[in-house]
Amino acid sequence: MTELKAALVIQNCIAGRFEQNIESSCSFIEKAAAKGAHLAVFPEMNLTGYVTGADICSIARPIDESLTRIFTTLAQSLNITILTGLAEKGQNKKVHATHLVFSPDGRWSKYRKIHLSPPEQNFLCPGNQIRIFKTHGFRFAVQLCYDAHFPELSLSMSLKGADIIFIAHASPRGNPEEKFISWTRHLTARAFDNGIYIAALNQTGKNGRNLDFPGLSLLIGPDGNIIDRSVSETGQEKIHVVTIDKAMLDKIRSHRMKYFLPNRRGDLFEI
Repeated sequence: MTELKAALVIQNCIAGRFEQNIESSCSFIEKAAAKGAHLAVFPEMNLTGYVTGADICSIARPIDESLTRIFTTLAQSLNITILTGLAEKGQNKKVHATHLVFSPDGRWSKYRKIHLSPPEQNFLCPGNQIRIFKTHGFRFAVQLCYDAHFPELSLSMSLKGADIIFIAHASPRGNPEEKFISWTRHLTARAFDNGIYIAALNQTGKNGRNLDFPGLSLLIGPDGNIIDRSVSETGQEKIHVVTIDKAMLDKIRSHRMKYFLPNRRGDLFEI
């Protein structure tokens, strides 16, 4: 496959309304498949919603068979890869910011947020694994919100073979234009320096717990240029289908002055 179509879902995620958010997500997945998408990508913690402080522990949910069965069945029946997230209640009551990856072949895996923002550190536990996933001939990775501010993580994912990094946000405050300016300060550099695609998306609207999210999604090419952008006004939900083109990856990675990773002095660095 030379092109991968990803549906970036700008979703309103009501905190603590787990079943409602699942129902909404399933509807979006069906719509994404109808649009010809190979992946449906959701914001950070879209299933549980996102809250700050100790409230996150009260809405966290375990990853159980009933949950995985829903998305495994959809992934298989619609031949679509699903990236969806939650506040995961793990062992010993530890809570993680987790994104699940369901493949059309029936398998599923997860990525736990590695870098926790200062307000999250007293309530969430960080993950410790850098994961690379495969779908439809492409290799991709997942980051969650605050992860994107650490260049080494994107570099490590790129060295492991990622073609694209999906960065799912639950980032409140500000309007879409302010969020766009904030994202482009660092996300364009992640794409340009590593010769990869970056796709970012956020929740939208009020979450029922005094947080309001500016709806936005963005695709940046491996040359660091913005390919596509979608804004959700006043909390409106939206599906933004973007195309990841293998030809553009090949063009950048075959250019000796535009692809930097083969020339880095790895012998001088820990990564």
